[in-house]
Amino acid sequence: MSRIARRVKDKRVLRLVRRYLQAGIMIDGLSTPRTEGTPQGSPLSPLLSNILLDELDKELEARGHRFCRYADDVTVYVKSEAAGKRVMDSLEKFLTKRLRLIVNREKSAVARPWERTFLGYSFTREARPRTRISPKSMERLKQKLKPEWKKGRGRSVKATIVRLNQIIIGWASYYRLAELVWPIKKLDSWIRRRIRWIIWRQWKTPKTRLKKLLKMGMPYHVAKATAYNNAGPWRASGLPGLQAVYPNKVLKQMGLRSLLDEYRRFAYSM
Repeated sequence: MSRIARRVKDKRVLRLVRRYLQAGIMIDGLSTPRTEGTPQGSPLSPLLSNILLDELDKELEARGHRFCRYADDVTVYVKSEAAGKRVMDSLEKFLTKRLRLIVNREKSAVARPWERTFLGYSFTREARPRTRISPKSMERLKQKLKPEWKKGRGRSVKATIVRLNQIIIGWASYYRLAELVWPIKKLDSWIRRRIRWIIWRQWKTPKTRLKKLLKMGMPYHVAKATAYNNAGPWRASGLPGLQAVYPNKVLKQMGLRSLLDEYRRFAYSM
């Protein structure tokens, strides 16, 4: 509040901000006093964060460091491990004593850029580093899609594709700054195979599978070998026979957006 008062002279605004910060928290229907922080989801939170941490930005600029900060997530780039440790210690003292903040040591580290993640991104280990999607971010996407695959067994493939498209577009938009493309291609292929996996499971019995494959124009001997194979659903989804009747082109006609195409659309529009 003292930092806001340095710039804002209108007492009504200051009173409003203070009341917002002192508003109680509803726990089990009862109002509990707030002793620290801002209301969760409040638009005031990032604003106050920037007001407070502006002093940190100015300090890093004065030292000549290259850095990125988003809210309370900060990455500082220096030339050596020794310099990294020195900067880490000095910044911790600055944040603790000057701004009265606590540094989360468990989430903080001195490491190579390609070993760390910042806002879901990381770097390649090359002479000229490129931005890439961190492995953790890719795994989080797979975990996010897990419920959709489970629901997909009992609903139409079209409904599953509609839901997938929402996630694909949002994800591609966020990671449009990534320069390394092959992980996106890999995820794209994985999503298409999952759609085939759902289709195969929905057909359930070998008899139904044979009937469906023949209806889609597959030769009888190939259809029978595919329908009556002993592979599980996941292995079956990668069989040439199923890929032949549900190639990428057909899945696109069914409405499935390509993660790679969406990424390129957003990346080239910048």
